Amino acid sequence: MLVDTLGTVLGLDAKRVQFTPDLMPADIIGSEVLETAADGARAFRFIQGPVFCQLLMADEINRASPRTQSALLQAMQEREVTVAGQPRPLGRPFHVLATQNPIEQEGTYPLPEAQLDRFLLQIDVAYPSRDEERAILLATTGADTGRAHGVFSADELIDAQALIRRMPVGDGVVNAILDLVRACRPTEAEGAHLAPVLAWGPGPRAAQALMLAVRARALLEGRLVPSVADVAALAHPVLVHRMALTYSARAQGQTLAGVIAGAVERALGDKAAA
Repeated sequence: MLVDTLGTVLGLDAKRVQFTPDLMPADIIGSEVLETAADGARAFRFIQGPVFCQLLMADEINRASPRTQSALLQAMQEREVTVAGQPRPLGRPFHVLATQNPIEQEGTYPLPEAQLDRFLLQIDVAYPSRDEERAILLATTGADTGRAHGVFSADELIDAQALIRRMPVGDGVVNAILDLVRACRPTEAEGAHLAPVLAWGPGPRAAQALMLAVRARALLEGRLVPSVADVAALAHPVLVHRMALTYSARAQGQTLAGVIAGAVERALGDKAAA
């Protein structure tokens, strides 16, 4: 419902794929079929899969096999797919929103690290508060349900994304992003003390994601430039899926949330509250 509403509000062509263990890559990308014309001539015709849209909902993405999960790698990075050697561009703009089952449930496959890195943010959805759950009950169990309506278009969204990239970012914020990302890498001097805790840390895409996300947060709050506080606020959703704990750290009960909070404190300190 969230993705369908986003598609309506933003004026995007939204589609949904339910990931299951028997789902195949062709079920997402599409495939070529052999057709026979009335005159007997035969030719291949490409039938587009649901990935040919502007907003793709990958529901329970970790229920599918790694082979099927990887069908989205090229789409998410290059905004196109290749079938039978021919590249085929996707909708513009193109975004993927995905949900995951808790990793401890049976019948799930962890997403490859390369694919996780392509997601801008990971949002952990907890149970709603009592007031929020009351609002949900009243809004969804009555005779009348609200209807979303479009307030944006695809072209306007593209213009807004271009505006985000033109927003100025001060050296202090750039250095804060670099300090934080490098403080979460056990192979860097800044994060060497995390070597017993982290199997690996975030790559350059984490810094790129922070650079874009802090600008968007500032703009949504009516500010013309981002601050170090934006970096601290977005540290967890940008970094949590780009890091992994060692086995011993998990056995000791440590969490990525705690590691990230500690890194924010060390790398940003008082600057995050300024």
